[in-house]
Amino acid sequence: MKRNERIDRVELMRTFIRIVESGSLSAAARQMETTQATISRRLQSLEEMLGAKLLLRSTHAMKLTDDGERCYQHARQVVDSWLALEDALQITDEQPVGTLRVRAPHAFGQQQLLMPLVGFLARFPQLSVEWMLHDRAVDFISDNVDCAIRVGADVDPATVSVLLAEVPRCIVATPALLSGYATVTEPQQLSMLPWVAISTFYQHEVVLHHHGDQQTANVAIAARLSTDSLYVAKNAALAGVGAAVVSSWTVEEELASGQLVELLPAWQVTPLPVHLVYPWARYYPKRLRKFLDLMREVMPQIAGMRQPEKDISDKSSG
Repeated sequence: MKRNERIDRVELMRTFIRIVESGSLSAAARQMETTQATISRRLQSLEEMLGAKLLLRSTHAMKLTDDGERCYQHARQVVDSWLALEDALQITDEQPVGTLRVRAPHAFGQQQLLMPLVGFLARFPQLSVEWMLHDRAVDFISDNVDCAIRVGADVDPATVSVLLAEVPRCIVATPALLSGYATVTEPQQLSMLPWVAISTFYQHEVVLHHHGDQQTANVAIAARLSTDSLYVAKNAALAGVGAAVVSSWTVEEELASGQLVELLPAWQVTPLPVHLVYPWARYYPKRLRKFLDLMREVMPQIAGMRQPEKDISDKSSG
């Protein structure tokens, strides 16, 4: 009976942490896949067990009491310690268990990272992965995500950000489109072309760096189509809508077949950094640590990726 009580207490603390971090009982219920009534009962049980009011709630707001703030801080320590104990006792032969929730960009998640993920699941049969594809910025609390793979995004100093690799990019257009314009031999001539912009990376300007020296060129562009999808940009460029800056790996076949032409190969667009990002915590489950190990190992080897110029390391900025 005592053991059951201890388990119940850990679950109550987990629930309280989720309420605080998600911002409401209803959000906590969605993330824990239960009802709001259940969450409310757990909160009430914890308050009765501790003999203290932990939350002040109104119709539109929720606020921690002083006791609630102390409870939250202690609960995080207890739950982190409990997770560490579960890892130590339940894992045999370094096998992680449970569910890892990962967010990845659509293009990467559908193609480049799928086979490494399949191998990861085969290697750890007791582990499940929720593989969610989205290009927008991740909110670890509201999205209920353990980690995210981000391409080209600014690093949030509130998170741990591990630089894994970088993605070379190139400027492409169809021969048919280029036939209607003077041959492009200098960066500023790119401005005369129609463009397809990837709004998350560039919209009104393309910055180029000369491969042989330190020259930099800022080229103003006018987008006929702007999109947040790498695949839409590539396919629009193939359809002759305009020139586009795309990840080199997405157009290897089209460049080889002559469907697309690379413009000014001596001038490079800055490669996009690829990071694995996750929230700061006192304890990281083995399933997250193993996934990080996998990404460190395979990301620079994936077709179209390359080792970053600076060392791969955990960073909270840059």
